Amino acid sequence: MDATQRYCYGLNFKNVFLTEKGKAFESFFARVMTYGFTGDFQPVRPYGALGDLKCDGFRASDGTVFQCYAPDAMKLADLLKKIDEDFHGAVAHWGARMQRWEFVHNDVRGLPAEAVQKLQDLRTAYPGIRTSVFGEAEMRNVVMSLALHQLEDLFGAVPSQKTLERLGFAQLAPILKAISRREPPADPPTTAPSASKLENNALSRDVAGALRQGRLRERLVEDCLAQWPDPGLGEEVAEGFRNRYRGLKAIGYTPDEIFEDLQEFAGGMRGEPARQGAVLAVLSYFFERCDIFEDAKPDPTPSP
Repeated sequence: MDATQRYCYGLNFKNVFLTEKGKAFESFFARVMTYGFTGDFQPVRPYGALGDLKCDGFRASDGTVFQCYAPDAMKLADLLKKIDEDFHGAVAHWGARMQRWEFVHNDVRGLPAEAVQKLQDLRTAYPGIRTSVFGEAEMRNVVMSLALHQLEDLFGAVPSQKTLERLGFAQLAPILKAISRREPPADPPTTAPSASKLENNALSRDVAGALRQGRLRERLVEDCLAQWPDPGLGEEVAEGFRNRYRGLKAIGYTPDEIFEDLQEFAGGMRGEPARQGAVLAVLSYFFERCDIFEDAKPDPTPSP
């Protein structure tokens, strides 16, 4: 797996982690763990009047009972009730079989202080059971340790460095044409982003890496626009991106959420890897060339 594939799969994971809720999140978790701990992790499904015995998955090697919680919106009272009921229910149903209990959740911000305290209280009350949290970082570690064929099964094929190297006008042209939304402004901004733009926008490692990989084909996008019959297409595409970015920022999207939406705006990371590579190359080009995200802050240190 090369760097382009790694960054793209990191983005795919982040997107699924953020968007899947409830049973869909549980199913994704079970698939990830089944690949990551083949022959050891066992998904548990509800059956009969007792349901799943307060267990969404069991890892036999260390006696871990996993319990998932991925609501549409995290509410403190419901969260504390969920932890309490599921832990004590698992103790009752699994007994000595349960040596570890891991609470799996989908909140990228982490758990609130009250939930952390409750988990610590459970550790104190049940010292024989190792109790921990399984969140975004823990699941990401499992996902990114998988083999390439397993990642393809989970997320589909993504562009590789060879895919980007082989891109041509045929893949770029429909992407550029589809993004254009309106006439260019009379006096468009002309300031090019500086090299520190990625850091200034607090973009994640995967987003930053994907944008850098996309820039490998910057010249191709530039040549395609230069040879396009309509000389205004480049500014139309840039203005489409600007308008989309401004709208997302105004409603409070985070930088990574904005990037994911702009990916969809540019055509989405779906279909053939060559098409996905074209989307990434176009997005990277306009990230550097127009008002997508904020430019770097000026250096406050005066020149000597």
